[in-house]
Amino acid sequence: MTTKIAVLTGAGISTSAGIPDFRGPNGVWTKHPEQMNVYDIDSFLSDKESREYSWRWQKESPVWGAQPGVAHKALAKLEQAGLLTLLATQNFDALHEKAGNSADVIVNLHGSIGTSHCMKCGAAYDTADIMNDLDNNPDPHCRRKLPYKSNMPCNGIIKTDVVYFGQALPDGAMEKSMRMASSADEFWVIGSTLEVYPAASLVPVAVQAGVPVTIMNMGHTQYDSIASRLIHDPIQDALPKLVDETIAAAKKA
Repeated sequence: MTTKIAVLTGAGISTSAGIPDFRGPNGVWTKHPEQMNVYDIDSFLSDKESREYSWRWQKESPVWGAQPGVAHKALAKLEQAGLLTLLATQNFDALHEKAGNSADVIVNLHGSIGTSHCMKCGAAYDTADIMNDLDNNPDPHCRRKLPYKSNMPCNGIIKTDVVYFGQALPDGAMEKSMRMASSADEFWVIGSTLEVYPAASLVPVAVQAGVPVTIMNMGHTQYDSIASRLIHDPIQDALPKLVDETIAAAKKA
């Protein structure tokens, strides 16, 4: 029988690829708390200047131009081996998609910067297209033509699919993650401090279902005591090794 592995990733997997985290001791928001306003939904919707700043900040952020590291690629390898059933992530950098993981397993708990939507009509946009045109169009609005309005453009506000402060998580994201975590053979937490809810609650959900939990994080977490295995080695070294060992063991089984 194939081993089913569910995974939760946090900022640590992306810091291993060179993206600064937001909440750590040297995090973007720790050093510059005023920049949290970039992701404030009320400011974004009500103020043109805030929207323009938010778009510009996101384009110039290391998140936008980042590339997946060896740890991201290791999880793509785990999926290709048929062992990965869930890749829930607290990161919105879209690096799991770039690394080759599929929409079948990825759950973006905090949304994704890779795609955008009109807040009025729901039209979907590729964020790259918006970023490429940002110098000409610093406050992007929806260009979708509305047949019932004589083909006039919708003109609704466009926003990246990152979950801003004041917004709910994507529909069904936690429900699917809880279902897959509690029905897996193993649950791995990679690079999460497990301080942000509801994502952190996946650990006790898995433990309650009898699923052994591995926590791979440089620092300690509040759930270390209920984990079956703790790994404090650098993620870019430890995760590829763990994936290779797991694939090898599955082939022998």
